[in-house]
Amino acid sequence: MTIREMLEKIEDDTLAPRAAKSAETRGRDREEPEDDIRPSYQRDRDRIIHCKAFRRLKHKTQVFLAPEGDHYRTRLTHVLEVTQIGRTIAKSLRLNETLTEAIGLGHDLGHSAFGHAGEAALSKLVKGGFDHYRQSVRVVEVLEDLNLTVEVRDGILKHSKGEKGELLRKRPKSRALTLEGDVIRISDIIAYVNHDIDDGIRAGIISETDIPQPIRDTLGSKASQRIDRMVRDVIASTLACDYEAILMSAEVLEALEELRKYMFENMYFTRQIRSEFEKAQRILTALFEYVTTHPGEFFDSQENVEQLAIDFIAGMTDRYAIKLYEKLFMPRPWAD
Repeated sequence: MTIREMLEKIEDDTLAPRAAKSAETRGRDREEPEDDIRPSYQRDRDRIIHCKAFRRLKHKTQVFLAPEGDHYRTRLTHVLEVTQIGRTIAKSLRLNETLTEAIGLGHDLGHSAFGHAGEAALSKLVKGGFDHYRQSVRVVEVLEDLNLTVEVRDGILKHSKGEKGELLRKRPKSRALTLEGDVIRISDIIAYVNHDIDDGIRAGIISETDIPQPIRDTLGSKASQRIDRMVRDVIASTLACDYEAILMSAEVLEALEELRKYMFENMYFTRQIRSEFEKAQRILTALFEYVTTHPGEFFDSQENVEQLAIDFIAGMTDRYAIKLYEKLFMPRPWAD
């Protein structure tokens, strides 16, 4: 018995019946020999961590653009917080913790520079719009060519909710193929509403006491309390329905919906944030238009220039986008 087979047996013996087992994966686009040490989802997790797109997340915006402060979240710290919450839920439910981790680490690989401001800018420029979750799948399938399992790619594709999307999908056919994928979907919003509140307080845009009292009464008056309340509620609600779906109680889900609504109205759409978003969108718009009209300066191939430009722009970090913009559009001083 190889180490991989031993680990697969441990999964079979200890995980819940509805958990995704590594040995039962639906496979990859291209068949590969099995590793003698690592089960399939562990290999996926490792490939994501070692890819270039993952490393770039450290210089991509979460909410505050190109932050100078050491303690503001970036896209990388967001991904790590999502993954930690997801692993806690998965482990408590005896789901596949490694699959959950792989989806969590990979779920935002396709996010553009300047976060949702950049995504909104690209959506206006690209035929058919731009969605970071679809771009994340393109990153792992095409640009990084990681050849991940179906379950990981599906979890990445189905994690996003947007401003008004369902936090937990009601229709079974719209859910992720695995419970682990739906764990990351709810872990994503548990993470971002709480760490964005923390960043907003640090920036002086909101205060803890600004959050409506009914929300605080239900979820708690600080981030650690809210995260604990929501994580425990997901675990208890999922156990109560015997793993029919990843669920939240009606009380907690309603409070979370109200908290998300509050954050959009009182932080994400505030004048301070929107003005910076508009600057970021102007930068990406100018870059996209320049790249698509001067493709020879950036690409060897001239085929499907728009897609090449999307991949290029979406892959940029905040600081790279700013530097390229300065290089292309800002006058340089002449020296004697």
